[in-house]
Amino acid sequence: MGKRVVVAPDKFKGSLTAAEVTAWLSAGLARGGGQEIVGVPVADGGDGTVDAAVAAGYKRLDVTVSGPAGEPVAASFALRDGTAVIEAAQACGLVLLPPGGLAPLTAGTRGVGELILAAAAAGARRIVLGVGGSATTDGGAGLMQALGARLADDSGREVPSGGAGLTRLATMEWAGLRDWPGIEFVLASDVDNPLLGPAGAAAVYGPQKGASPDDVTVLEAGLARWAEVAEASGPWASRVRDEPGAGAAGGLGFAALLFLGARMRPGIEVLLELASFGALVDGARLVITGEGALDAQTLRGKAPVGVVRAVAARDPGIPVVAVAGRCDLTPGELRAAGIARAYALTDIERDIARCLAEAGPLVERLGMLIAADWLS
Repeated sequence: MGKRVVVAPDKFKGSLTAAEVTAWLSAGLARGGGQEIVGVPVADGGDGTVDAAVAAGYKRLDVTVSGPAGEPVAASFALRDGTAVIEAAQACGLVLLPPGGLAPLTAGTRGVGELILAAAAAGARRIVLGVGGSATTDGGAGLMQALGARLADDSGREVPSGGAGLTRLATMEWAGLRDWPGIEFVLASDVDNPLLGPAGAAAVYGPQKGASPDDVTVLEAGLARWAEVAEASGPWASRVRDEPGAGAAGGLGFAALLFLGARMRPGIEVLLELASFGALVDGARLVITGEGALDAQTLRGKAPVGVVRAVAARDPGIPVVAVAGRCDLTPGELRAAGIARAYALTDIERDIARCLAEAGPLVERLGMLIAADWLS
């Protein structure tokens, strides 16, 4: 058995980035006797996706784009060998709005389209669009406006930003819309919701973005109108509203599937490929993954499960353990998911406030425990 330990965690949301978890965990492993430690911070398409690509050797390019409320925001994308990695949350993320300043009816995705334009101008021939953590429910209408579409009401006036404005949509003009011959789009998402209905973008995710029940009704009507007009428009005429992933990022997935011809893939799977994860795993003694909370959502294909699957595909004999802020899964559920054991901050510090405030040093202690259990 080799000596290499591969450390591949996602972020601990609210306390540590994936790179920080990786660094603290690696320090603890080293103190515990780990000899060859390889860090691979990961993400599943949401916050931290660009950082994960940069950690894998991609170059970060900084740009200014429109934020969810229309204000300029600093953003970045990652580029290497003609492949660009875009994180929608950098242009339309909840984190860009002030506390108490959520805008469920008016937040828009124009900045995501501006990121796509910037990536194409930088020479990208393949664009990975990571979605997650968005503040928007506009069906990707803002993205399309950035690419040159004109969305007008009955009076010929441009409809305002956001999902509520789409209730007034009458026509879509595509004369100025940018065509994308030769550019491949990949929708990196762990969300398989359709655009509309009880499992759709407005009903499921609208409340997380500040939408009241009445707001959800308005947003659902706006998305339904957008789907009706968009699916009947120009050379793209087809029905994608019911496809898995059309409801991702408040319906941004719908626009990517319909207009950009995007192919949907699990975000963690795409990010691991970009990092050449499989080659790093070959011959490893142990793989460590994790995220802020190991819970029922984890089992639906989030980053830790993606890491487990990637390891099993290379060598099912390599054990995978996980670190977390807290673990709500039973040992049986962990084993069924392919995780040999979980190590949580709450196992060594019961005070949640201290877990958040001192997350780094506590993760280092978990690294020492893992080294004692698995590397001695």
